[in-house]
This record gives sequence, structure tokens and C-alpha cells, in this order.
Amino acid sequence: MHAICLVLLMGVGALGHAQDGTLVERTPVSWPEEVVSGADAEDLLAAVKVDRITYLSGGLKVQGFVLEPTSPGPHPCLIFNRGGNREFGKISEAFLWRFLVPMANWGYVVVASQYRGNDGGEGREEFGGADVDDVLNLMPLLGSIASADTSRIGMVGASRGGLMTYLALARTDRLKAAVVRAGLTDAFRSVEERPEMGSRVMAELIPGYTSNRDSVLNTRSPVRWADRLSATTPILLLHGTADWRVSPKDALDMADALYANRHPFRLILFEGGDHGLSDYREEADRATREFLDRYVRDRERWPDLEPHGR
Repeated sequence: MHAICLVLLMGVGALGHAQDGTLVERTPVSWPEEVVSGADAEDLLAAVKVDRITYLSGGLKVQGFVLEPTSPGPHPCLIFNRGGNREFGKISEAFLWRFLVPMANWGYVVVASQYRGNDGGEGREEFGGADVDDVLNLMPLLGSIASADTSRIGMVGASRGGLMTYLALARTDRLKAAVVRAGLTDAFRSVEERPEMGSRVMAELIPGYTSNRDSVLNTRSPVRWADRLSATTPILLLHGTADWRVSPKDALDMADALYANRHPFRLILFEGGDHGLSDYREEADRATREFLDRYVRDRERWPDLEPHGR
């Protein structure tokens, strides 16, 4: 099986810390008995090696994970960006088993960050500020993994992780494709429709939020700067129409902005789908895999975006 790697990142030198992306510690994940389940559990455990890691980003020790297919490489790569904030939505063993192990079993080397300050890491996350470096610094880390083919890197982001994906795409053109599931694209809408996002999340995490609110919200609203995204990275947007955490309008408006900039993208809306697309998991996973296999694993060219045909 082909192996694929998804990652977010620019060069270490561009970020200014010579050791960024350095792997400090790597230890196997201990699986709770209640997590590892299913008829194919034994096969998955044999097919994918899962390690908890500590790596350097901005001089801080940050926590994350590496998942490698045990089949011979080199494998394409994938960087996964988690949702939530702080400890809410962090990558647990259950999440690893349900979502990331299957991705690695598609044939990808998968890396993921908990973001600075979370799960025992140093520093404090900024919900799309300096913590974007924690995503980008996974790229040099991938370069230290022998089985990873860093010429084929993709990225997947969910919810807040979708925002992190767009922020990464504004800083690097190394990604062959990106998939955004229920991604936040309009922070102004987010705090308007869910005031607690402003008072309990952004005000507590984002430096300068109270004194410079519009500026920091604009920075976290990729729908307003879609023209800055890597023009060579196709994007798949997946969103449920019954999502109350992130409005499906975020996906619709982002698609409109991408179209206006002739950016390669595909939009799939799931009727009645919730934030996690729980009723459409197999369909969403299939669409994700097909998109990544086409543009990351197989490096296919994007079709002509100009009007053509009969």
C-alpha cells in the first residue's frame, strides 16, 4: 500500500529557531484496553506504529504524535491539525485509534501537534497565533523520519484545526493538498453567533484581543484573505449543514472567496450533518482519502480552472 504524509510547515530558518522541529523524545503509545476494539484491531496494531513525541517549536517543548505504517517506505506524509482549545479537543488515545490510526493505515506517515501549552507542553497557545509555528515545525520533524517522503505532504484540519490549516497555507507552498473539515473561516461570525467563543476562548488565549479585537479577528478570518493562500495547493472543504459550532456559512463563504481567486477547491456539504459529521463519517473519510490519494500520493495535476468545454 502506498504511504502518505500530510504536514503543515515552512522552513526552519524562516521561523528563526535553528532547532525548530527537533525531536526531543519519542515513546510508544500505551493503549488502554477499552480503546483498542474492533474485528481488525490486531491487524491495525501490526500495520501502524504510534508514538507520543516531544519536539521543539519556538524554543518550547511541544507535545504531539507520529504514526508510521510498518510497511516499507518511503511514504507520503500528512499533518493533522486538531480542533478545540487547551485541553478541550486534545488528541486522546481514543481519538488516535478512531481517526488517525486509520489515516496512517491508508499509507501515510501522520504527524500531529497538541499545540504549545497543552497536554503538558511548554508555553501557551494563541488560537491561531504563534502556535501556527507548532504546525509548520512538523515539516522539519518529518524530514528526520526515515520512512517519510517529504516531497509529498498534505494536511488535514478539523474545526479550529481548519483555521490552523489556512494559516499554514498562507505561509508555505509545500503542501500538495489540504482537507478542511468544519473549518472556522470567519472569526467575526464566530464571536457574534457564539459570544462565549470571544469571552471564554479568544479573550483568554489571543494576545491583544481586548485592545485590538478587529485586527486579531481579521488575522483569524481566512475568508478575508483567501488571495494569500498557496495557489498550488488544492483544498477540499467538508461541512455539515446542521453544524452549530462552526456555521456552514463559513464553508460557503470560503468557497466563494476561493472561486473568486480561481483557487483549486472542492466543496461538499452534508445535509443535516453535525460538527463532527458523525452521521457521515464513512462518506467524509472516503472523500478525504480519495482527494489526498489523488493530489498528495499520486501528485495528479489540478484540472483547468478556466471556462472551457462545449
